[in-house]
Amino acid sequence: MAESLEDLERRIDALRIEVRRAVTSGDLAGARVLRADLRRAELAWDDALSELTTAERGIEPVPSSESVLPLRDQAHRALTLLNAPAAPKLIVAVQDAFFGGGMAAARLTSLRRDEERSFRSSPHSRPYYLCSALTADRLVPARGLLAVSTWPTAQRMIGPLSPRVDFLTAAIGLADQVGRLNEPPLPASSLLWRFATNIPGAADSFGAMRPEKVAEAARAELAIHEEADQAHRQAAADRARAQLDEIHQLFGSAFKALPKTKTKD
Repeated sequence: MAESLEDLERRIDALRIEVRRAVTSGDLAGARVLRADLRRAELAWDDALSELTTAERGIEPVPSSESVLPLRDQAHRALTLLNAPAAPKLIVAVQDAFFGGGMAAARLTSLRRDEERSFRSSPHSRPYYLCSALTADRLVPARGLLAVSTWPTAQRMIGPLSPRVDFLTAAIGLADQVGRLNEPPLPASSLLWRFATNIPGAADSFGAMRPEKVAEAARAELAIHEEADQAHRQAAADRARAQLDEIHQLFGSAFKALPKTKTKD
């Protein structure tokens, strides 16, 4: 029996608390498992909300290429699957591969600005916001990377190792999703293959690709980088909480030009 939206929301809230506890206690392996559970629960919530929206409007289900979800919900669903900050191009690729087309990367850039304006005018009026990933050194928006406001602050930080860690995390999310499908659509398999070709050991000796093999190889490499990356991200998150207000923690601070100083001849 499918869970109700209310049950899913309670489970999501509980899982977020458990993830935070696991991360703060240093249990990175446990945190990975819990984050995977959280990702699946959030995807189930998106699906349930989509079904409810369709039912309330009295609309017959539409083909996957004609999504009924608003753009921000489509982007949220793709980011939840990836479980890592991502560029608009990848978000569109995930949406096209698993849920049908209809999203334009250019619209996501303006969408992030709309999300910031919405948060400034009415903070916390929405369950989540599409926000910026932040550079760990300067706490400014990482160029072209979107994240989700409900993620832990550290997850939205981008340090030296973070691009590779996020690539591996996204590969695991894609592999898990493909593995859950009885007949994965060709675009989904093709997208996973593009990730697999950049992960040592993701394909077998014959060059074949299995989702579980991709996930296994990604987790093996992730174990090498994750602890150092998490430490760097957590330090940046602590600085962000100490130095920035809530708006700038989500959407980044701005570069400040230093005043010109007169020099003596």
